[in-house]
Amino acid sequence: MTEGTTSAAAEGADTLSRLEQEGEIAADYLEGLLDIADLDGDIDMDVEADRAAVSIISDSSGRDLQKLVGRDGEVLEALQELTRLAVHRETGDRSRLMLDIAGYRAKKRTELSELGAKAAADVKNTSEPVKLNPMTPFERKVVHDAVKAAGLRSESEGEEPQRFVVVLPA
Repeated sequence: MTEGTTSAAAEGADTLSRLEQEGEIAADYLEGLLDIADLDGDIDMDVEADRAAVSIISDSSGRDLQKLVGRDGEVLEALQELTRLAVHRETGDRSRLMLDIAGYRAKKRTELSELGAKAAADVKNTSEPVKLNPMTPFERKVVHDAVKAAGLRSESEGEEPQRFVVVLPA
């Protein structure tokens, strides 16, 4: 191996190690929250797309964990930010960690991918831009990815919390 290849491999291993550390810190923090709230759940950690991913999975009906998701994922978003802050406090680095609870984000990702694909199909048929409803940054990212996969481009417009995706003709 060349020196450049070795340092790139070492850098990749360092990044993976750092993301795994973020996942461990987040898992410890979330386990503490579950204990305080007297909720049951298993914690799963992974690294996806250059970010730590932590999921709280129900080991029963999952109804209790829905409290941690909240209406339209509002509580989940807040818990994700708190978890990122806990990681930042321990590491000193800003975290891009993703949190999922009871499969909410995974289900939402599927729905948003379908929405992005449908909007792209509409734009291809009409050659007119399509404006979607306001979304969170996570939701916009998923839609942007789906539009890109369909061969079109999209932009985000507006100011938070009313920021939305516009799907544009080719």
